[in-house]
Amino acid sequence: MEFPIRAERAEDCEAISRLIAEAFGRSEEAKLVAALRTAGNLSVSLLAEDAEGRPVGHIAFSPLTLDGAPCPGLGLAPLAVAEGFRRRGIGGALVESGLAGCRRAGAKFAVVLGEPEYYGRFGFRAASGWGLGNEYQVDEPFQAVELEPGGMPRGGLVRYAPEFGQLGD
Repeated sequence: MEFPIRAERAEDCEAISRLIAEAFGRSEEAKLVAALRTAGNLSVSLLAEDAEGRPVGHIAFSPLTLDGAPCPGLGLAPLAVAEGFRRRGIGGALVESGLAGCRRAGAKFAVVLGEPEYYGRFGFRAASGWGLGNEYQVDEPFQAVELEPGGMPRGGLVRYAPEFGQLGD
């Protein structure tokens, strides 16, 4: 079965929030996506649908700063797939489509804080290899992928959009 992927539309917001909250078993990530949207910081937001047009997966990318200044990178977070639809390739298709959307948006690199084995399949590798740090002070799970040759910065502190500071509040 195919799961079409498309850009979110205004009428999808409530369904996306429900999907994300159910996928994570809590509402914080859904609130984060809503806050990013409200602030205009939802750079790429894609939705996977089932045959009936119901959302079964979502991925979001938002702006980053490098050493406190805007940069041509985007942060992947969150990625959510409905529990009954996991292990069907939806998450992978969302990541691939999302990275393509990042390229179309002019991003030169992307970062993620996630499972290295999973994200490594899409070209992500330890961001520390480029000298990039992060505000969460984690090493191995913080990964980056170059979206354009020569587009990866060489060193600095990467920060996600300010709305990420609300996670866990």
